[in-house]
Amino acid sequence: MQLIKILAGAVAALILWTGLVGALALGGWWRTPLAPRGDAAAFFAAASARINAGNRGNAAFVLLEKGEVAGAHYRSIGAPVSGDSLFQVASLSKWVTAWGVMTLVEQGRLDLDAPVSTYLTRWRLPESPYNDQVTLRRILSHTAGFDDGLGYGGFAPGEAVQPLEESLTRAADASPGAGGAVRAAFEPGTTWRYSGGGYALLQLIIEEVTGEPFNAYMRRAVLTPLGMSGSTFVLDEQTAPKVATIYDEDGAEAIHYSFTAVAAASLYTSTEDLTRFLQAQTAGAEGAPAGRGVLRPETLAAMHAVEASQFGFGIWGLGEVLYAPNRSGGFIVGHDGSNAPAINTAARVDPDTGDGVIVLVTGAPRLATTIGGDWVLWQAGEVDLFTVQSEARRWLMTLAVGALAIMAVAALAFLFGRGRKARGA
Repeated sequence: MQLIKILAGAVAALILWTGLVGALALGGWWRTPLAPRGDAAAFFAAASARINAGNRGNAAFVLLEKGEVAGAHYRSIGAPVSGDSLFQVASLSKWVTAWGVMTLVEQGRLDLDAPVSTYLTRWRLPESPYNDQVTLRRILSHTAGFDDGLGYGGFAPGEAVQPLEESLTRAADASPGAGGAVRAAFEPGTTWRYSGGGYALLQLIIEEVTGEPFNAYMRRAVLTPLGMSGSTFVLDEQTAPKVATIYDEDGAEAIHYSFTAVAAASLYTSTEDLTRFLQAQTAGAEGAPAGRGVLRPETLAAMHAVEASQFGFGIWGLGEVLYAPNRSGGFIVGHDGSNAPAINTAARVDPDTGDGVIVLVTGAPRLATTIGGDWVLWQAGEVDLFTVQSEARRWLMTLAVGALAIMAVAALAFLFGRGRKARGA
C-alpha cells in the first residue's frame, strides 16, 4: 500500500512538473523580450542592433505596425541593399505558392479535398494504397503522408536543372539525409511531416490546371495584382541584376543556386513586395479587403485555421506556419526559409492587427528566424514554434533533471518508510 501511494504521488508530481516546464517554455521563461510591449521604436532599435551584430552578408528588416511600415533597416558588407533588392527567400516561397493554389480553389478549378491524381497527366504518384487520400489540403498542411524530407540543394551555375517530373520521382538536388522521392508512404491525415516535395507537386498541378508555366501564372494571378511587381520565381534579364549578393557564413560570396522546385524554394522578392503581401493578410485603409481581391477574406481565414497539430498545439494552416497564439484567439502566421549555405528568411504577421515583421538575410543561417522569434515574443508574449524547436534540448534537460529529482525523492521516501517499518517490527 505504501509503495502504491508513493508511486501515485510521484506520477502526480511528474505530471505537474511536465505541465509547469511546458508552460514556462512556451511562455519564454528563459528569454527577455527585446523591448517593452507596445514600444515599436525600442523593438526596432534593438532588433536592428542585433542584425548589425550578427550580419555577415546582406540583411533587410522591416517592422509593421497596424499594417504600416514602422521602420526599415538595411545592412550589407558589400554592395548596398535596399527595399527593392531581391532576395532568394527559400521556403518562404511556399506561403506565396499557397496563395496561387487558393486562387484556383476559389475559381472552382481545384478542390481542396479531391485526390490530387485527378489533376495529373504529366506525372503520377508512385503506387500506394493511400494515393486517393492525398489531397491539396493535406499537401498544403504537410499531412499528405509524404516522406521525401525535401529540402532542396539546387543546381550550381552551368549545371543542368532537373526537369520537374524527374525531380518528383527523385530529386537530384535533395538535401543531405532526404529521401527525395515524392510518394504517399504512410496514411495521409495522420501525421505532420514537412515535405518540400509536396510543394513541387503543387507547382506541377498549377501548370496542369492553368496550361501556363508556373511563374507566368503566379505573376499574373498573385504577384502583380498584389503590387509585388518586382517579385518572380524565375529570373530574367530585368530581375537578375536586382538580386542581392548571396554570402556564406564567413562573409565570402557564395554560389547562387537555381532550382527545379521553384514553388518550394526559390521565390525572389524584396521587403517592399513582402510588405504588400503581409498587408494583404488583413483589411486595409479605405475599405481595402483582406486578400486585396486576389483571395477572399473567408479564404484567408481558412488558411489561418489549424490543419495540423503536434502535442495538442496547432502548428500549420493551409500553406502557412501557425507560430503562436495571438491575443485575439487566432494565430500569428507566416513562413520562414533556409537555403544552404546561409540564406535565412522570415515573414510573420498577426492578421488581426496588421502587425508584422520581415527579415531577409544572406550570410547568417539563423539570424532571420531569431529576429522573427524575438518579434513573436515581444508581440504576443509567447515563444514561437521554431524557437521551441531550437530550444528543445534546454527545456527537455530541465524536465529530465526535475523528473530524476522526483524519482529520487520517491525512492528515498520508500526506503525511509521501509526502515521505519523494520525498526517498528
